Amino acid sequence: MRTTRRSSSRLRIIPVLGLLAALLLPLGITFAPRATAAPTADPVRVMPLGDSITGSPGCWRAVLWNRLLNSGYKDIDFVGTLPPQGCGQAHDGDNEGHGGELVTNVADQNLLPGRLAATRPDIVVMHFGTNDVWSSISPDRILAAYTKLVTQMRASNPDMRILVAQLIPMNPASCAACAQRVVDFNARIPDWARATSTERSPLTVVDQWTGFSTATDTYDGVHPNASGDNKIAARWFPALAAVLDAGVPQNPGGPGGPGDPGQPAACTARFRAVSSWQGGYQGEVTVTNTSASAASGWTATVVPANGARLDQVWNGTLSTAADGTATVTNAAWNGALAPGASATFGFVATAPATAGAPAATVTCTAKSSGT
Repeated sequence: MRTTRRSSSRLRIIPVLGLLAALLLPLGITFAPRATAAPTADPVRVMPLGDSITGSPGCWRAVLWNRLLNSGYKDIDFVGTLPPQGCGQAHDGDNEGHGGELVTNVADQNLLPGRLAATRPDIVVMHFGTNDVWSSISPDRILAAYTKLVTQMRASNPDMRILVAQLIPMNPASCAACAQRVVDFNARIPDWARATSTERSPLTVVDQWTGFSTATDTYDGVHPNASGDNKIAARWFPALAAVLDAGVPQNPGGPGGPGDPGQPAACTARFRAVSSWQGGYQGEVTVTNTSASAASGWTATVVPANGARLDQVWNGTLSTAADGTATVTNAAWNGALAPGASATFGFVATAPATAGAPAATVTCTAKSSGT
């Protein structure tokens, strides 16, 4: 933390100068105001976000940090609620890489807003989803979690710059299908990023997959060794340097801070079971605009529990993934939502006879008016 010390000798001189000015004023002699140094901008705050590849110990962060410093980028601050974990070289080790975490759980449990509030990043560098892919969670559901996290990032800082990795390859002995799952998921990221990026808060995709070998760059088919750390840092560096060179508007202290023109549109989604019967149920989802900006459209993701599937939707347009994850976009008449306003769509779902009480995980994204 930077500190400023007052000079006691300077304080003693001020009365003398005031007296001298008073004596010379009748003679037409005046003192020019003393120039003061312009305030120094705070360092740009960069959050490395992910799972054990980022944080346990995530030594690519150390390599990247030192490459940035050696290239002249001095006013940077890596931030996160987790402390450094070694790595054998001096670096700013604060990070948000939680070993074992699934990005879908972070989204479902709303874990990110508190971490953002504690660290106030200007840039997020995200390699997240390896555990989800390993767990055979569908790309649609992982990308829905990505979207929710991006929405929360922009609620924290409307000018957030976000770098998202195409995941490094994975080929653990216990998961023969994981290698292809990573390929399939990575193929979806560029289109998602193009649809999610905004002029004010751009998304940059960084290809961490190409040229990375699980045989030579990991120690277990998943986690990078020293060679892998160097490759990961080498891919992050030009993308992060480009963002730093372009200039990053700094977070003035969170949403609602001085000069903040308002959050981009954000939303919450709430599920309710209306009725149920043997083999199915009727449900509804309410989407609420929780930001200070008007929304021109919304998309909700519905993940039914216990093998249920949505068959029919009203007041929205339905598309369904192979694993049963449903995406519902607004109808022509209910997409525009003022701050605090809500829209509700209903659906009918089929379910196995043993499914139990209706349940579903729901998330949403909103599109700001004018974007």
